[in-house]
Amino acid sequence: MPKETTLFSELDQLDRKILEALSEDGRISITDLAARVGLSNTPCQIRFKRLIAEGYIEGFRAVLNPAKMELDHIAFVEVKLSNTTEGALKSFNDAVKKIKEVEQCHMIAGRFDYLLKVRTRDIAKYRRVLGEKISTLPHVASTSTNPAMETVKEGWDKFNPSL
Repeated sequence: MPKETTLFSELDQLDRKILEALSEDGRISITDLAARVGLSNTPCQIRFKRLIAEGYIEGFRAVLNPAKMELDHIAFVEVKLSNTTEGALKSFNDAVKKIKEVEQCHMIAGRFDYLLKVRTRDIAKYRRVLGEKISTLPHVASTSTNPAMETVKEGWDKFNPSL
């Protein structure tokens, strides 16, 4: 029988402190994490593993510097589909996940169906990705590109457990 998971609103302050600390430093040791949240190592380790098992922590990864990797160009692409049946949506979803330049893809309720965040080296590379990959996705009727001029804030700087 699968273990029931708790809702975020049911997490206690210690669990929330653990999540906050990990959002600031995903490489923190259990010893340092335990000290930071006011627990001994074993109870902290148990809570940490439970938060992973329950899906609050999906994984750990390095945050890369896009500018150092020459991936400074960001475009937001509005995508309108010609067909929005469940089969068409699934087909689009499966295909868009395979495009490495698409950093994010969100289904939108509004005047278009999807909003993509696309990161490339420059406008020429973006143009190729748009023409050869995005425009050829299943059921794409039209696209509209909004290039980013400047990134003011990206990602969570710090998890706010009071949200």
